[in-house]
Amino acid sequence: MARASTTSDAFNAVAEPRRREILSYLAGIERPVGEIVAALGLEQPSVSKHLRVLREVGLVRMRCQGRQKLYRTNAEAIRPLHEWAETFERYWQHQLQRVKERAEEMIRQGSTDLNSPDPNLKEK
Repeated sequence: MARASTTSDAFNAVAEPRRREILSYLAGIERPVGEIVAALGLEQPSVSKHLRVLREVGLVRMRCQGRQKLYRTNAEAIRPLHEWAETFERYWQHQLQRVKERAEEMIRQGSTDLNSPDPNLKEK
């Protein structure tokens, strides 16, 4: 099966870790390419390539200020990624709640060995 193009949609675009890093760096503030290069320690051609991909799928917007190109995230385009990730956030919140409940039960019983199975705790 052929791999989808990185510019086919936002999910394929953010599959690349450096693009996620750039998106995180741009979160909430507009920045010039040179600042992105310096902050992330990447080569300028690489950053430009990643920004082009992110622009093509709509995750970032660019505007020119004189000769400088400024980039910022496009929150509306990021929304589908956020909504998809929320599914897993609910899963992990449930898992953390289970850990909390087990720790609280162990404290009530006076046990400090977190590795020993507790027959009184029910698997959920």
